[in-house]
Amino acid sequence: MATLKDRIAVDLKAAMKARDQLRLDTLRSALSGFTYKRSEAGRDLSDQDELDVVGRLVKQRADSATEFDKAGRTDLSDKERAERAILMEYLPAQKSPEEIREAVRAAIVEIPEGSRNVGAVMKVVLPQMRGLADGNAVRQIVSEELASN
Repeated sequence: MATLKDRIAVDLKAAMKARDQLRLDTLRSALSGFTYKRSEAGRDLSDQDELDVVGRLVKQRADSATEFDKAGRTDLSDKERAERAILMEYLPAQKSPEEIREAVRAAIVEIPEGSRNVGAVMKVVLPQMRGLADGNAVRQIVSEELASN
């Protein structure tokens, strides 16, 4: 079974042949992220480590796009969104808002009545959603559910 890093390396070669500069730059940044994480950890990366690296890069692209939008730089925000879309191809299918909502409701039921707050619910839900949902989306749904209870 090929690792995520192997898949990205193969796709990088295909992007070189196709002269797809955006995909090439994006995939190079992912491979660079793997190398950095490996040297930081001092060991080979697990599959989960590789997913975490790609997830972090996706989040960085989303945050950058938002900041560029605020600054009125739509050219740069469009580039960041395109890079994010490329990286999303390497992550597992993301949970739908309804699937996240179900997990949040189950977590709220587990937590004792007096200590139900955003932090406590996030502590239960985020490990379940690791790599499967954006943390900001989870936080939004947690806040909505707590407000409706």
